[in-house]
Amino acid sequence: MGIVLLFLIPVVVFSIVSVVLVGVLGAALPALAAYPDFTWVMDPWFQALIKMTLLILVVVMPLASILTWMERKQSAKMQDRGGPNRAAILGARAWGIPHFIADAVKMIMKEDFIPAKANKILFSLAPVMAIVPVFVTFAIVPFGGDVCTHQLTQVVANPALCTDKVTLQVARLDVGLLFYFAIASLAVYGTTLAGWASYNKWSLLGGLRASSQMMSYEVTMGLAILGAFLVYGTLEPHAIVLAQGPLPWHWGIVYQPLGAILFFTAAIAETKRTPFDTPEGESEVVGYFVEYSGMRFGMFFLAEFIEVVFLSAIMATVFFGGYEFPFLFPDGFHLLGHSLPLPHVAVLLIQTAGWGLKVIFFCWFQLLIRWTLPRIRPDQLMDLGWKKLLPVSLANVVVTAVVVLALMAR
Repeated sequence: MGIVLLFLIPVVVFSIVSVVLVGVLGAALPALAAYPDFTWVMDPWFQALIKMTLLILVVVMPLASILTWMERKQSAKMQDRGGPNRAAILGARAWGIPHFIADAVKMIMKEDFIPAKANKILFSLAPVMAIVPVFVTFAIVPFGGDVCTHQLTQVVANPALCTDKVTLQVARLDVGLLFYFAIASLAVYGTTLAGWASYNKWSLLGGLRASSQMMSYEVTMGLAILGAFLVYGTLEPHAIVLAQGPLPWHWGIVYQPLGAILFFTAAIAETKRTPFDTPEGESEVVGYFVEYSGMRFGMFFLAEFIEVVFLSAIMATVFFGGYEFPFLFPDGFHLLGHSLPLPHVAVLLIQTAGWGLKVIFFCWFQLLIRWTLPRIRPDQLMDLGWKKLLPVSLANVVVTAVVVLALMAR
């Protein structure tokens, strides 16, 4: 029952989230824009603001918070323990879910301590530098198809032909995934500044370990994505999703299985989680945020889980069809010569909920790995990144390029 709840609760939450996202962006805003005084709600800047707000407050923050409960509960099941079950709201323990609310209250109420000799400006800036880039990178993630605002109850064969549509993506940039690497790399400054500004030699060493690890594995992540770029000919995430389509054998995991494994491995190292948690290690290794307390520590803690959500979203987008649901085309399901027409709003809800399910699965898989594999030494970590994963990722790019050129020459 506990294992079922680990999946069932987040899936139910994401199903509700899909209704909220499609309802607000596809119905509420267009209905409000029908009034002359509110036509500005359909302006690109306001739509981007609403999408980013909804994405962060309705998707990212709740899921990151639930992940803290999932991690404790899953580790408890794997170790034959009860897990979190004490915190309650009005007497309702709800399988221990209120524990992440108790954590938030505890962090808010805890003393905000700054070491006497610390650089106060950089010490305060470091948690912001760690969490803000992760939020910004969500702007390129497509969480659903295009919404034809005036055809929600109709069967739509090609949403691209709709003149009045809302994109379920904050920003569509041609550079797409390059934007992610450019912004995400700024998070390195957060870990480095946290270690240096604390005026603590142990936190400084933790910051150096963290920054060297993050920069090392970003190289493999970039090369793993490069293979998908060669296959699909674009770096824009929404275009990659459309290129994969609803047929699972066209997804990136089929065309780039090695790239998917390399990216996922590097992603775990990028989030500094077991078995790559040498920069922090919580109670066993003095980490770069050892001098932080209260909500400053909470920002580092939450940034890790938000990054887990984002990298799961990129994994789903590039290698598992993104919001595409198997055999679900814009006008409904098509399988073995049979078709089931569906109204546009039903297709959108299924796609958005399907995207959420994929994200939840990869979040769960990262939690599973944490409680399965032991930590590796720093020298083993760097050896794996530079001497093993990097050469394999380069070979994957070369082989992919040769195959693509051979197919183009036919």
